[in-house]
Amino acid sequence: MVSAEKIYEAVEIARKTGKIKKGANETTKAIEKGFAKLVVVAKDVNPPEITMHIPPLCKEKNVPCLEVPSKEQLGAAAGISRPASTVAIIDEGEAKDLVRELSAPETKEEKPEKKPEKSEEK
Repeated sequence: MVSAEKIYEAVEIARKTGKIKKGANETTKAIEKGFAKLVVVAKDVNPPEITMHIPPLCKEKNVPCLEVPSKEQLGAAAGISRPASTVAIIDEGEAKDLVRELSAPETKEEKPEKKPEKSEEK
């Protein structure tokens, strides 16, 4: 399991050296337009309907989606004084290796599903 501290660190580094989108609306647009490299969703968002569409959308668009326990800490990592329900990393900046490391478990899970479809050789 990926530690929340590493996820917050990736968001903070990407904010300082790359580009992020904050909030459910901006994150949703970034996923739909294909800009999001990594999406982070806070578990303590109330009501949960605000963010419940994001993980399935990420799965559909093959974007790694990670959860963190605190919207307050996510907001702080994103550099805002308010809680953030979601953050999308658009440009990793200096967090490129960290984002790749955080994304690895997600992509490894998805690859076995895709292999049988592509292995149709005659």
